[in-house]
Amino acid sequence: MTAYNRGQVLYRLAEMVEARAVEFAELCTGRDEVERTVDRIVWYAGWADKLAQVLGSSNPVAGPYFNFTVPEPTGVVATLAPDEPPLLGIVSRALPALTGGNVVVAVAPETRPLAAIELAEAIATSDVPGGVVNILTGHRSELAPWLASHMDVNALDLAGVDGDAPELERAAADNVKRVVHGRADAQSPWEIAAFLELKTVWHPVGQ
Repeated sequence: MTAYNRGQVLYRLAEMVEARAVEFAELCTGRDEVERTVDRIVWYAGWADKLAQVLGSSNPVAGPYFNFTVPEPTGVVATLAPDEPPLLGIVSRALPALTGGNVVVAVAPETRPLAAIELAEAIATSDVPGGVVNILTGHRSELAPWLASHMDVNALDLAGVDGDAPELERAAADNVKRVVHGRADAQSPWEIAAFLELKTVWHPVGQ
């Protein structure tokens, strides 16, 4: 999917969450959190087609070549959502990875998972392709080690983890996962960059 299309899909997701504002407000801390969540999805959607210009570059080289650095998705990102805020927290951790074009496996807040389940329904009825966002419910202590050691997971976001972080980092090292210590309420283009690889391409100058 092109970066422009990815942004349009995320804008549509924001509309779907806003349409369920009453239901979400009952499952999280209230209407203010829902409004902030919608704003955050829209904010990240706007970055989807701007990442290449901000993070990429055209590099000067000594020779008859063009040299470009372009951002590319890391792959499958597992994120352990914080318990608070229950809706804004999981969105704040999943959206940076989605904006960059990654697939997300998110573990819902353990103490208040209903907002994440409602989010899964909104995603299922939006334009997000099936399988791009996968939300798991359960005990974080049981799910996290499997995600950390899974060979098909390329990055691990430990935003919702406290004391277990060193053990999960050691498990993630087996396939050299990128480990991110995200913040529960972060909003920054550098949150997106944490789940991107920078690929350098050489191309001969045409005659």
